[in-house]
Amino acid sequence: MAKRKAVYPGTFDPITVGHLDVIKRGLLLFDELIIAVAETPNKKTLFSTEERVRLVKECVKGMKGAEVRAFDSLLADFAQKEKAHAILRGLREMSDFPLEFQQAIVNRKLAPELETVFVMTAENNFYLSSGLVKEIAAHGGNLSGFVPKTVENALRKKLGH
Repeated sequence: MAKRKAVYPGTFDPITVGHLDVIKRGLLLFDELIIAVAETPNKKTLFSTEERVRLVKECVKGMKGAEVRAFDSLLADFAQKEKAHAILRGLREMSDFPLEFQQAIVNRKLAPELETVFVMTAENNFYLSSGLVKEIAAHGGNLSGFVPKTVENALRKKLGH
């Protein structure tokens, strides 16, 4: 039987405990999960692509079936190249849905064989976003419970705290 493979795309600037929750849920559904770190030249990121890939790799170390790769193409093209069967997306709240739905429809048009699978984050992560984490970090706030210690240390170093 063929292995079920999915791609979980994101900027991961930085990866949060909410992202890790989605990754763990994805690994329950798929044999292989490629965490696809988007190179975003049109989006200002705090961490470089290489730094984000390194941080994600550190955070998923030991998770069987999880792989991390950077990509700089259309998501549908990347998923096809990786021979994935699905795109995994996490939903936090209703405001996430319209954009996620639009992206899923576009990806279906580009690659009809790819299915988009949505999973809900744990209710204690509904409010969590990378932007919020960066704002807390920029003001020297307590990051425990928001990001893994590795990411917290990287944020403090990057921001000079």
